[in-house]
Amino acid sequence: MGWWPFGKKSTPSRPVVNDPLLKDTRTWISELRDVCEMNFDQPEEARRRIRQMQVEWRDATEEGMLNPSNREGLESRAFRLLTCSDKEWLAWLDNLDFWKAGWKPENVEENEN
Repeated sequence: MGWWPFGKKSTPSRPVVNDPLLKDTRTWISELRDVCEMNFDQPEEARRRIRQMQVEWRDATEEGMLNPSNREGLESRAFRLLTCSDKEWLAWLDNLDFWKAGWKPENVEENEN
């Protein structure tokens, strides 16, 4: 009874992660937004927290928990928030499109990261 009509499935090139606690893109963006909104009146404190989050994103990417393209989107948002003036800060926080998954900057510069 060693006969089996179905062939073996090939192993995927990417390791399968079955962790139900993995964060999706919206969760990562939501955490960034929460930090910014909790410190809306203290942009420097929020910027300090964003820099900490950037380290977390790097570590999560290295561990395979964050997709590199998702990290790029987070870093692009972080760049805008870290380099804007305090007046622009509130404009970014109020921009609903900025916080949507899939947001891309209008003027992408190569030196951004």
